[in-house]
Amino acid sequence: MTKTERSAEAPCLEAPLHGFQGDRGATPSTPTVPASLAIAISREAGARGGTIGKRVGKKLGWQVYNQEMLEYTAQEGASRHVMAHLPPAAARWAEERLQLLLREQNLSQHPTVADMARIVLALGAQGEVVLIGRGAGCILPPASTLHVRIIAPLSERLAYMSQWLRLTEREAEEQVRQRDQRRAEFLETHFHRPPGDPYQYDVILNSSLLGEETSAELLAQAAQAKLAAWRTIPSD
Repeated sequence: MTKTERSAEAPCLEAPLHGFQGDRGATPSTPTVPASLAIAISREAGARGGTIGKRVGKKLGWQVYNQEMLEYTAQEGASRHVMAHLPPAAARWAEERLQLLLREQNLSQHPTVADMARIVLALGAQGEVVLIGRGAGCILPPASTLHVRIIAPLSERLAYMSQWLRLTEREAEEQVRQRDQRRAEFLETHFHRPPGDPYQYDVILNSSLLGEETSAELLAQAAQAKLAAWRTIPSD
């Protein structure tokens, strides 16, 4: 089964373990963790961030986890099980990163959020994954993560939401407002970050001007460029 095929599968609690490449290109005694780059996508409601993320995953052959998949896995209490089955170096890295976020108060201690952070870190340890929503870019380290924000004008987001969910214009406007508000409150409450701060992102894309395909192609190229640059940085 290819990585592209895996990205299209339903949520699977064991998915973070498949294809772990933590020791690729290194000796068993000095595994590289994270093994590769991750992409974390934040998006405005109706800006087609989820669809673009899937296209990026298909182009790169990487796994894709959307918000619903991450929430489902965390609610099922699978995070500690997943961590227990990671290779030792990857599990140690993920737990150390989690504890650092907690000590620095960059992550709330809400149990569900902490479990979700463990899932995100387990996925980030293996790399070659696209994570959509749930503050993944706040959880993973900037050096090994392409942090993306996808935006679009409100009028176009309303039109997209109306067509996608078959809503009236008024209903679509309420949906967009509620979704944007919930996402902003989630980031501010659990990560103490406003989603609109441009300086926390590597790339900000206007999907209205670029379209889904061009946006996905640009992100795939950006990921490959950042991965190449990251691998040339000497380790400590």
